[in-house]
Amino acid sequence: MSDHLQRAPEKRVGPSGIYVYCIAEAGPAKAIAAEPLPAAIEDDAALELIGVDDFMAVTSNVPLSMYGEESLEDNLIDPTWTAIRAMRHERVVEHFAKRTGVVPLRFGTIYLARDGVERMLSEKAEDFREIIQRVGQSEEWGVNVFSDREKLLNAITELSPKLRELSEQARNTSPGQAYLLQKKTEGLRTEEARSELARIIDNIEARLIEKTKAGKRLRVLKVEATESGELKAKFALLVEKTHFDDFREEAEKIAKEVDKIGIRLELTGPWPTYNFAS
Repeated sequence: MSDHLQRAPEKRVGPSGIYVYCIAEAGPAKAIAAEPLPAAIEDDAALELIGVDDFMAVTSNVPLSMYGEESLEDNLIDPTWTAIRAMRHERVVEHFAKRTGVVPLRFGTIYLARDGVERMLSEKAEDFREIIQRVGQSEEWGVNVFSDREKLLNAITELSPKLRELSEQARNTSPGQAYLLQKKTEGLRTEEARSELARIIDNIEARLIEKTKAGKRLRVLKVEATESGELKAKFALLVEKTHFDDFREEAEKIAKEVDKIGIRLELTGPWPTYNFAS
């Protein structure tokens, strides 16, 4: 079963595949399809619904000369080509996700034929039902945690019980012993700052997850230095739309508490629920 959502422009000559953006329940998908829609990933294609029973895939045709396995790998090397199409993919997914629960698919999900999409919808129907039930009426928000290393090091003596004790001993002993204790304190600052930062990040994660349906700590693949400091942690959080104000209030409260020691929070989103729809 399929529903054409837009009048398809003239297509490229050559074999085509089917690009899949997301999966949604049939009723809401059809209602959304009656509204103005964003552009498909390629200019000369139209968005189309392919359905089996309770679920529909949001799709469009793509030329295999560009999206075949080998050609797609080559095209992904071009950052401009990738950025334009990733943005178009995201716009389509967000358009549906803002209006109903969806299972968002990753950029570059392509089937060679319609029956492959239909078979996927049939075989995974129970999975889709469970996912949409879990993420429905929710949004994914990201929280990035940055640290200003120098500011944290300057504050660590007061934060660390071990360093506070050494400083207290240095104030109440002979000059020679105080010098040795101060050198020991300096040597421990970096180690203690690392431990304190890990503890603070764990605390941030626990407090934010209390205000959400689910949360995940994402991998930080490389050190990213910004005006806010170095990126030290990334979280994906599944937030019910009706509870977003509580979540944001807690995030703002945490941000104020840790700002004085050089730790900053960045809130991003809302996003389709990629990290909770696997």
